Amino acid sequence: MRTAVVVGAGIGGIAAAGALARTGWQVTLLERDDRLRPGRGALVLWPNGVRALRGLGLAGGLDGIATPVPPVGIRRPDGQWLVRPGAVADDVESPPVVVHREDLHDAFIAGLGEQVDIRSGIEVQPARVHRERPAVGDGRVTFEADLIVAADGVQSAVRRRLAPTTSFASAGVAAWRAVIPWYRVPDLPPGLPDHGETLDAGHRFSHASLGDRGSSGGSTRGGISWVATVPGALRPEPPAGQLALLRRWFAGWHAPIPQLLAATEPDDLVQEPIGELTPLPETFGVRAGSGGYALIGDAAHAMPHHLAQGACLALEDVATLQAVLTASRGALPPALDEYSRLRRPRATRVLLQTRKASAVLYPRGGLTSRAVGAALGRANPRTLDKAAAAAAEWSGPTSA
Repeated sequence: MRTAVVVGAGIGGIAAAGALARTGWQVTLLERDDRLRPGRGALVLWPNGVRALRGLGLAGGLDGIATPVPPVGIRRPDGQWLVRPGAVADDVESPPVVVHREDLHDAFIAGLGEQVDIRSGIEVQPARVHRERPAVGDGRVTFEADLIVAADGVQSAVRRRLAPTTSFASAGVAAWRAVIPWYRVPDLPPGLPDHGETLDAGHRFSHASLGDRGSSGGSTRGGISWVATVPGALRPEPPAGQLALLRRWFAGWHAPIPQLLAATEPDDLVQEPIGELTPLPETFGVRAGSGGYALIGDAAHAMPHHLAQGACLALEDVATLQAVLTASRGALPPALDEYSRLRRPRATRVLLQTRKASAVLYPRGGLTSRAVGAALGRANPRTLDKAAAAAAEWSGPTSA
């Protein structure tokens, strides 16, 4: 039986472990925390992410936990439209969906099967990644396998050993996300949609409903999810101080933004570093003896969240890796070459679109609100159109 070690038990890592186990691999899943944690907040899955789940046999897990996000347009802080819903041609066959991370985590855990050995409290060290044979270690234990899947995120220890010239560069913005449970969500003004996006001079606030108030479908974690982005570095204050800053920065913005921030509690907040890997690793598949390493998700191609493609790209990676391994009939090194051939150009294209979106959404030079609005009025429809195309163009694991 072929063996694999998956490093990192986030969304991509758990999906990879389950995919390999369901196709006959004996899998060891390594997680540095003391137990598997789903993470907080919500994820947006575009149609390409749903296609990837379908290819992995996991799309059925979205039933009852995913909420469609209709076109929302973009508003100014005073509520006036910058881009009205429907102003951009919609080339996506279905709207994206938003899902609570805990719900998606539970669905993936249910699909792991019995051939996955979960080891928690294991923090892989870069010096313990062996280039001569597929193996990783934490200084105490070494794990060898035919295949090592690096799903250990932005600061991947495996990638640092295999691609030492690649590093994480900040995008110059900081982001927070939270989910407010329904019992704390304030009553919104009549007619105000549950979804929205607002932008002003580098400050961005978007929110989306997780199910309907009073009935969260198959999820017990319904509510309102929001994401706020501001220029600057990560904030060192404790969560209560960060929340106070957010309330100040977004004071005076149109409803329901101040109301949602007022209903948010410090423990709801998740602050995230925003940036990209530069340069991207030369290859996402590295040979080692008769096997090798595969980089997936943020370990391979971390990029800013402007197009909400992070989770989708990770799931594309997993679906593609599963497909090329199945087609390889045991020839792992050529399969890893094919995986990289398919995935690196795709990640590069999405990264370029993300940079274009960043130039419009977060212009440099301290533009005034009026100047930002004028720039958006000229460029944003095209940017959104390309973003939708980038999300929709991936049609399956064999797409280059």
